Amino acid sequence: MNIFINYKIKLNDLFLNLEKKKIIKLPKKFDNFSVEIPKINTHGDLSTNAPMIFAKENNQSPMDLGIIIKKALEGKFNEIVKIEVAKPGFINFFFNRSFWYDFLKSTDLNFGKSQNLQPKKILIEYVSANPTGPLHVGHCRGAVFGDILANLLSFVGNEVFKEYYINDYGNQINQFVKSVYFRILEIKDKILFPDDQDLYPGEYVVDIAKIIIKRNKFSNFNNYDLIFNDLKDLCIEEAMNLIKSDLKKLGIIHDNFVSENYIVNQNFTEKALDILKKKNYVYEGILDKPKGNEVDDWEPRKQILFKSSKFGDDTDRALKKSDGSWTYFANDVAYHLNKVERKFDLLINVLGADHAGYLKRQVSCVSALSENKQKIICKVCQLVKLFKSGNQLKMSKRAGDFITANDLINEVGKDSVRFMMIYRSNDSQLDFDFDLVTDHSKENPVFYVQYAHARICSLFRKNKYQIINENKLNLDLLNQEIEIDIIKKIAEWPKCLELSAYHLEPHRLPFYLYELASLFHTYWNFGNENDNLKILNDNHPELQSARLFLIKKIQLVLKSGLDILNVAAPVEM
Repeated sequence: MNIFINYKIKLNDLFLNLEKKKIIKLPKKFDNFSVEIPKINTHGDLSTNAPMIFAKENNQSPMDLGIIIKKALEGKFNEIVKIEVAKPGFINFFFNRSFWYDFLKSTDLNFGKSQNLQPKKILIEYVSANPTGPLHVGHCRGAVFGDILANLLSFVGNEVFKEYYINDYGNQINQFVKSVYFRILEIKDKILFPDDQDLYPGEYVVDIAKIIIKRNKFSNFNNYDLIFNDLKDLCIEEAMNLIKSDLKKLGIIHDNFVSENYIVNQNFTEKALDILKKKNYVYEGILDKPKGNEVDDWEPRKQILFKSSKFGDDTDRALKKSDGSWTYFANDVAYHLNKVERKFDLLINVLGADHAGYLKRQVSCVSALSENKQKIICKVCQLVKLFKSGNQLKMSKRAGDFITANDLINEVGKDSVRFMMIYRSNDSQLDFDFDLVTDHSKENPVFYVQYAHARICSLFRKNKYQIINENKLNLDLLNQEIEIDIIKKIAEWPKCLELSAYHLEPHRLPFYLYELASLFHTYWNFGNENDNLKILNDNHPELQSARLFLIKKIQLVLKSGLDILNVAAPVEM
């Protein structure tokens, strides 16, 4: 039951009826008013800003219009005992307590799932780290964000597919294969590894070299060019094994892996170019000199260009270089053609901070290929900074001294990584503090939420405490202010899910869970301070059952939220 949607529908109908009676005028987009629980209890149980939204159309002040609407609302809803108009133009509704008790009884295992959603078939591409080594901390945020977003969109009723794009084509891969090759020579023939900054010096390269030697696929390593293709396949396979292992430890399993090499070999790049040519979206031209710092080796040269600026990009983009080879972007266009042809209702790309400049070009190529029929949304996850003992930890992948995802998980655990990686909005930089996420206190959000769930489980453990006949519960006994506050907070769960899914903002979930957990811990502590507020009260079994029923609903929401996050809901801690 989503009370916010329910009352918005009711108010919609009432406003339309008032317009029909010529009491008020409605703007064309009149349904963008809000219905929410006020932050201050004295302002009522629900509030709407409709008078402020409608004021201009009615040529009246929001306060005057609010009074008109208030009079029309009075007596319409039995559960509303009082209506007030408050500055600068809110209408506040005060419900009788029985409304909240009836709401609490209505919550079930499906609580929070969307009532009005039109299910979509959605493809989310995330992680897509280059297969040149294990995942590092920088990959974790996008990996966790994409995975939890997929879980969220699936929970509210969509059909979601999780995809990883393997960038196994191009010079970066060639350098990685060459790095492994030189490590093999170092191990087998004692040939010193070259001092070349383009190579990958990490210890994991040595490990991959040892695995390839052990697999014994080659009779010798004397001719690099001769064995390159087979060696490349093995290197990518082993690198992807490392990545998949790291993802599994993070609780992430993709539905599909698409290879860039496959896209190229299946001629999707040529096919995409032909489609764009037929639509007159490509031409031969010369790009302007890049802005910013001076580019010493830049010279004007003709290239095959895509009219991406026609679709909102800052500039047109090169598809073919002057030497006739494809650009990286050309293969990206080809991959998105592959996505378009699979006919999803929505495409979502989760990108790292270093790919922020790719947003407009990815959107433009999908718009061009689909004639604006396919929708794509790109979400960028900003950088993660690691702190330990107050000091920032530095890392460099190319230098080989980066902190791996595996290191992070081993240090703080999967649950802390997943919870904290989305504890801030994806477009804000995230500071990940090792000391905080291993602290057993209220300051550590993941601990505090899990501890709330474990505490509740402790009350029900081994059926020592049971709810006496739920059908005959006397919820009127829940008359403490904090008990009503908890019920109201539970009521916000469907709205939290709806807004998180609509705006693709899963960071709202851990914030909500922390707030609900905080209310529960406060409720628990009140009982420690005052015997009359104890949850367990053998002298008053009816009150005890009512309070157990309330915390059972808290547990339901905490468990549901932690499941979406794929974070454990422990029964004891």
